[in-house]
Amino acid sequence: MKGKKALQISLQDFSRRRRELMALMETDSIAILPSALLQTRNSDVEYRFRQDSDFHYLTGFDEPDSVFVLIPGRQQAEAILFCRERESALERWHGKVTGPERAMQLYGMDDAFPITDIDDIIPGLIEGKAKLYYAMGVHREFDQQVIGWVNSIASNRQSGAQSPGEFVQLGQYLHELRLFKTAKEIDVMRRAAEITAQAHQRILAKTAPGMYEYQVQAELEYCFAVNGARSTAYPSIVGGGNNACVLHYIQNDDVLRKDDLVLVDAGGEYESYAADVTRTFPVSGTFSKAQAEIYEVVLDAQLAAIEEVQPGNLWNQPHEAAVARITCGLVQLGLLDGDLEELIERESYKKYYMHKTGHWLGLDVHDVGEYQIGGAWRVFEPGMVTTIEPGLYIAEDCVEAPSRFRGIGVRIEDNVLVTNTGHEVLTQMIPKTIHDIEAAMAMNP
Repeated sequence: MKGKKALQISLQDFSRRRRELMALMETDSIAILPSALLQTRNSDVEYRFRQDSDFHYLTGFDEPDSVFVLIPGRQQAEAILFCRERESALERWHGKVTGPERAMQLYGMDDAFPITDIDDIIPGLIEGKAKLYYAMGVHREFDQQVIGWVNSIASNRQSGAQSPGEFVQLGQYLHELRLFKTAKEIDVMRRAAEITAQAHQRILAKTAPGMYEYQVQAELEYCFAVNGARSTAYPSIVGGGNNACVLHYIQNDDVLRKDDLVLVDAGGEYESYAADVTRTFPVSGTFSKAQAEIYEVVLDAQLAAIEEVQPGNLWNQPHEAAVARITCGLVQLGLLDGDLEELIERESYKKYYMHKTGHWLGLDVHDVGEYQIGGAWRVFEPGMVTTIEPGLYIAEDCVEAPSRFRGIGVRIEDNVLVTNTGHEVLTQMIPKTIHDIEAAMAMNP
């Protein structure tokens, strides 16, 4: 099976990102970022390594035991990498290691050193800098190492050494850059969305009564991997029946029953960028009347929310639109009773819809970026990518609800890019109307 040529962020893109960050940093400053750590699964077995998103964003270097240093205006070298050296024994067991020399060639670093030399070199780089940009509190063990370097400089004040006068949280600058996607990033995210769409279309054609939830998960994740999304962006959720009412259900070990809906929340990660999609469909291939009634309320809310993703609109407008449509639908179905405006003001809908309508999307599935600035909802701008994912969850033990609705959970989620003139639904190719879902499932052999 021949896959598509991989879309990749270029060396020039990573270099541009570093320049953009340095432009935000003050003169006479230094930024330090550690890589992610290898995580132990059990005994001497480790999870597959996934690089820290901030580190990847600035370097593209996806090996552990690494530290990146950025010093704007430094003549000798502005971008410096500390990484593992090449060792034949290490490479025999764990595969190729880039090494400092090749890191300069392959990743555009100005200088690179063995990670074992870091304690000898970094204090000299920090010394005399007025500000140190660092994500304090994110990497607890590395925090102590940074503090140790600073303290070692401070202890030598008699010799004229000066330690940084201020620590600055790096994320407030770096995360604002990450929030706005470039054309190349959007292309990569479109590919992640396309792969994820193929997987969701696959399970519509394969799901049948009697399957286990994990078998649906396997079909999804096979499709992700074979098309180049070799990791999921988050643990896949496949919840049949009442399991769909558990928001972060990941056991995926129950049998799918003929009369139930199944909620599938799953996205592939392609070149480190996430897709995040939810579809809900009938195991039998046909919605019951009660299921269709709940589903149409959620779909109506989702479409209304998507329309609010426009440049110049506020972040919370999609949520407000979804809440208004959902509350109205709950009243019409007899799940809530009272004046619509009062029900919204009292947040009565939260009994059945208890989460926000979306979140930023990018290198992280819940991506970085502020939702409010100065206490006010921020404005949508071109290049931002958000999810839109309203839902209704009427658990079996919800005695206040009519019995015909109990055990029904529905969520519908798409990935939406803010454009110059409106929005683009990156995952629009996945069926989500009742007609289109039933038509796709009718093809189930």
